[in-house]
Amino acid sequence: MENEFLDKMEDNAAVRVWSEKMQLEKGDSLTDGYTSELWNFTCISVDEHLFRALAQFWNSAYNCFTFGKVDLVPIVEEYTVLLRCPRIQADKAYSRAVNAPTFLKKLMNITGMSEQWVAARIKQKRDNKCIPWRNLKDLILAHLNTKKKVDVFALSIYGLVVFPKALGYVDEAVTDLFDRLDKRVTPVPIILAETFKSLNAYRRAGEGRFIECAQFLLAWFHSHF
Repeated sequence: MENEFLDKMEDNAAVRVWSEKMQLEKGDSLTDGYTSELWNFTCISVDEHLFRALAQFWNSAYNCFTFGKVDLVPIVEEYTVLLRCPRIQADKAYSRAVNAPTFLKKLMNITGMSEQWVAARIKQKRDNKCIPWRNLKDLILAHLNTKKKVDVFALSIYGLVVFPKALGYVDEAVTDLFDRLDKRVTPVPIILAETFKSLNAYRRAGEGRFIECAQFLLAWFHSHF
């Protein structure tokens, strides 16, 4: 990025104008006819051996890692730093509201699409409602509203990469979390709680897929060791 952008903070519009200008001048690195197949590659690679070893030290009785005589556990402040959301109001912790909007309504708000469009694309995966990534991808490519296009892309990253549940689908729980971020509500406590819950289940079963963002847990672990 040019020096003028390194010397001061720019809003999203200025960065977008700069990036579009640079792409027009220099082109991009994609070959002609390239089509992304992201839904086939939505499992993020983590250090599986390290994660399995780490899970063996998880003490389900005390919800902490026990290394010899040392007890260690991620805390809200550490996850706040890892998630880079210190500006979100810490006194407005995420919680599921009693009269929360339905999955349909949340998707309509995030995508800016009609009720008919959203309803036709909601699927049921086991006990959870979700929306296929391929539908969100088509929307990202075709949406006329730039802000909504970016919101849908961010939602896809949350659902496919950060908190994957059903491969190739964005789960309802992710839309609920994503919807609250726009209201400056911190997601850190619930993410931490879900991490503990998944660790307990993982340790009890002795195997399985950790679905509550192993990347954050491993980043926390590396920060201490």
